[in-house]
Amino acid sequence: MGKGDASPPGHSVGMAALNPRKMPGKKREKLSVHVVTWNVASAAPPLDLSDLLQLNKQDMNLDIYIIGLQEMNSGIISRLSDTAFEDPWSSFFMDVLSPLNFIKISYVRMQGLLLLVFAKYQHLPYIQILSTKTTPTGFYGYWGNKGGVIICLKMYGYYVSIINCHLPPHVANNDQRLEHFDRILEMQNFEGHKIPNILDHDLILWFGDMNFRIEDFGLHFVRQSIKNQCYSDLWEKEQLTIAKKHDPLLREFQEGPLLFPPTYKFDRNSNNYDTSEKRRKPAWTDRILWRLKRQPQTRPFTPNVPVTHFSLSLKSYVSHMMYSISDHKPVTGTFDLELKPLMTVPLITMMPDGLCTMENDMLVSYSSTPDFHSSSWDWIGLYKVGMRHVNDYVSYVWARDNQISFSDNLNQVYMNISNIPETEDQFLLCYYSNNLNSVVGISKPFKVRAAGGGKEKVLLERI
Repeated sequence: MGKGDASPPGHSVGMAALNPRKMPGKKREKLSVHVVTWNVASAAPPLDLSDLLQLNKQDMNLDIYIIGLQEMNSGIISRLSDTAFEDPWSSFFMDVLSPLNFIKISYVRMQGLLLLVFAKYQHLPYIQILSTKTTPTGFYGYWGNKGGVIICLKMYGYYVSIINCHLPPHVANNDQRLEHFDRILEMQNFEGHKIPNILDHDLILWFGDMNFRIEDFGLHFVRQSIKNQCYSDLWEKEQLTIAKKHDPLLREFQEGPLLFPPTYKFDRNSNNYDTSEKRRKPAWTDRILWRLKRQPQTRPFTPNVPVTHFSLSLKSYVSHMMYSISDHKPVTGTFDLELKPLMTVPLITMMPDGLCTMENDMLVSYSSTPDFHSSSWDWIGLYKVGMRHVNDYVSYVWARDNQISFSDNLNQVYMNISNIPETEDQFLLCYYSNNLNSVVGISKPFKVRAAGGGKEKVLLERI
């Protein structure tokens, strides 16, 4: 397949672009985004996460999942196992979401922190993973038991940063929590990547076990308020709420109302707050925040105020009491992200009429936009529909080494498919850009069928 003894491609974290769906004249796009944060306290995944992922809601048509976990099992044996194989939580989410046409497009892990992003096929041509980072803040910045993991992406041409964090615990460490919050934000410079400062990004989604606590009130008062669902009595002493009143930058981060019970600390396998000797006071430690880039100020006398091209609205902000594997309850936020696409055409378009085969080879034809810069390490992968991630190919070919012709921006390569058995599965072709660490083009689904019962020739049946 070219490149000598080079190992198979797909080792990069980033991925983006499927289904060359052109949208000329399309004015707005509305994406439904589901965010999950959960301190899993080293537990393994439960058998059913349908409620957490909103799979039990028939009217919930989600486009993107963003999942952040804290305190995953990060022991030496566990980490060595995760290096050789997918960690159990990632595997679980991929097993559940890939049959629903979601692909894991990016992930980043730092010890017990894990951040995953899944997206549906039709949006992938318009998502580019720009950077993934880890920012440790434990032990003066040298240890990753606390800190943040970040994925920076470009979605339909807009910059979006996603941060999953775990901040210092205990009610007395509020100043340290705020210091770590600021440090994580300050460390998000992307030098050499031509990415704007994070405060200039169109959207920051920030969530995790922030560990903010309830001050002053005693344990009995807090528990009685929770029992009576008088949560508003506790808000005035909630540390993050107080901090936002005094910190202008923190004030720019929005949050939905805390209309659910405090999510920490529970006895495991129950819905009872801590009954141990320590009797820790309940708190809203698990939070989801967001910050939109400041819109240009319009003059008071402007007759027609322009409609914003990028907006986020919160549809649901809840905890999930049914899960009891941890001393934390998971929290989810569901958003509608409405935008006017700045990117409407994928960088690579697989030609639907350019798929044909001769004996054991498939001829693949594709075109590229004028601003796309190919690399010698670009490759085209053949995937079954329902693939889990970019490494989940059944065959691949190096694009340049196997190129047989090109003219007027039309390129053609042969891919060997002799090892693919006859099957009813549907397939996709994806073009992976090494420069962008992303998938930048995808074909429409097709089936591979043997001609006349023989396997020496193959017909491609388009779906």
